[in-house]
Amino acid sequence: MTAEALTPANRTAPPAMSRFERYLTVWVALCIVAGIALGHMLPGVFEVISTAQIASVNLPVAMLIWLMIIPMLMKVDFGAMRTVGRHWRGISVTLFVNWAVKPFSMAALGAFFIGYLFRPYLPTEQIGSYIAGLILLAAAPCTAMVFVWSNLSHGEPNFTLSQVALNDTIMVFAFAPIVGLLLGLQAITVPWETLLLSVGLYIVVPVALAQTLRRALLRHGGPSLLAKTLARIGPVSLTALLATLVLLFGFQGDQILKQPLVIAMLAAPILIQVYFNSALAYLLNRLTGEAHCVAGPSALIGASNFFELAVAAAISLFGLSSGAALATVVGVLIEVPVMLSVVAIVNRSQGWYEAGAAVRKGAARPR
Repeated sequence: MTAEALTPANRTAPPAMSRFERYLTVWVALCIVAGIALGHMLPGVFEVISTAQIASVNLPVAMLIWLMIIPMLMKVDFGAMRTVGRHWRGISVTLFVNWAVKPFSMAALGAFFIGYLFRPYLPTEQIGSYIAGLILLAAAPCTAMVFVWSNLSHGEPNFTLSQVALNDTIMVFAFAPIVGLLLGLQAITVPWETLLLSVGLYIVVPVALAQTLRRALLRHGGPSLLAKTLARIGPVSLTALLATLVLLFGFQGDQILKQPLVIAMLAAPILIQVYFNSALAYLLNRLTGEAHCVAGPSALIGASNFFELAVAAAISLFGLSSGAALATVVGVLIEVPVMLSVVAIVNRSQGWYEAGAAVRKGAARPR
């Protein structure tokens, strides 16, 4: 790939983060307060919601999660996988970090922090569930928000598209085995039928529906109609996420009030794994000589999580009031500020990155 092909003038960047997305952490914090308050005031309502299940799947939550996931998956162009070979260094690094490092490093961090260091301060019956939630959070790479992070870091959009499409394809086949393996290593019972059902409900079916809708929009109105539709339904996705969080904290309220530091303790391994995996991906890209406009999104994809899927799987596997569900929600709580800090590091270190001897001459993005 030549330097000319990587210049900003030749690239069409996705839209920047909206105000709603930028303040996602604030909305999540408000949902925590609202959920806990409603859980205390209307316990009967939440109990009725918890019983609306079929095959261990809570129907109201499942509908909300579909509203979360499908609009995000509509952004993914699986046709972009044709360009994988153009950025094989960045693709290889990100795949290595996403699938060979991140789930396993999170399992190790969860076992150390939750299973050992913080164990005396956490409810004993939830220890395994907390660790399971952390594993679920790390076992699937980010699908949607990573387009925002890539844009903010001046990333190469064709790389981001092809990487996300490839990760989503791998996720269909690898998510359940990796989660099953790591839960088994932690001596956590693996409900395989429910795990496979979660993969079908929250990966396979949403991907199929999202891609069907995407093709229909492109066929009838082209890219402009798709862009307008995505802009229109984008808030629906985040609103569904926030509604799900209200339900989760409605069930988790008593536990949080009894253990107010539980969120901070769960956040510790998540923060470490984000910075560790982003730094690893960034440094490996520099060592292999990849351009900065590819290394940036590679680091961000390597660090961020598909928290919508994690929340869905945690609820299906362990229940609305489980420690696993709470652990995945903590990932949502810290996602935006932490990833924005990684974006800032990537942008500010561009000069250092491009001064590396291994970076190919002419591959760096012009300032």
